[in-house]
Amino acid sequence: MELIRVEHLSLGYDSHNIIKDLNFVVNEGDYLCIVGENGAGKSTLMKAMLGLRPASSGEIRFTGLSANEIGYLPQQTLVQRDFPASVYEIVLSGCQAHMGRRPFYGKKEKQQALVNMEKLGLSSLATRCYRELSGGQQQRALLARALCATKKLLVLDEPVAGLDPKVTTEMYELIGKLNKDGLTVIQITHDIEAAFRYASHILHIGSWIFFGSREEYAESEEGRYFLGRGGERNG
Repeated sequence: MELIRVEHLSLGYDSHNIIKDLNFVVNEGDYLCIVGENGAGKSTLMKAMLGLRPASSGEIRFTGLSANEIGYLPQQTLVQRDFPASVYEIVLSGCQAHMGRRPFYGKKEKQQALVNMEKLGLSSLATRCYRELSGGQQQRALLARALCATKKLLVLDEPVAGLDPKVTTEMYELIGKLNKDGLTVIQITHDIEAAFRYASHILHIGSWIFFGSREEYAESEEGRYFLGRGGERNG
């Protein structure tokens, strides 16, 4: 089932477009990694998909998915890393999008938070202050928070940035398992090797644009170049 269709999309600032005439489709169950050079517009594209910035032209069309059904894990700021709340409170806050006008969390939201904490191995940390956690534990807490917002689509912006190699692998394995369990994943990453290992599809944006399966990416000249497999870069 198709979830997102992007057609002839251009994005930029003022009169300068950094992304031009972009086209791709995200289907239910896909694991799409968005890769490309620094400044290519990866974060700008993600903000447009989340409705946080307008397109210069073209459209992003959602099918069977509303804005409050997207779980979003942004890059952390230093201020956010020092947030003085418990892990449980952080995770529970992900339920806010489903609460409408209700001012207080109900039994359903509290149970959902507990389930997602258990799923990500955070139950023993429920009462710990978020700012006392390691970087990997904080990212798992934020991932659990994003899960509370969705049963369909996770959008992740550099979810392993700043993590050591062991924790990075653990995080990728968690995300991969969530995808195998039925969640669609869209992830920005600078790590093309990891994208190739875990993704079902690759969107490469920049001076060269590619969209297709990871196998198709590996067979393309530009894909081989960026994967360090002997391809020659065009242009």
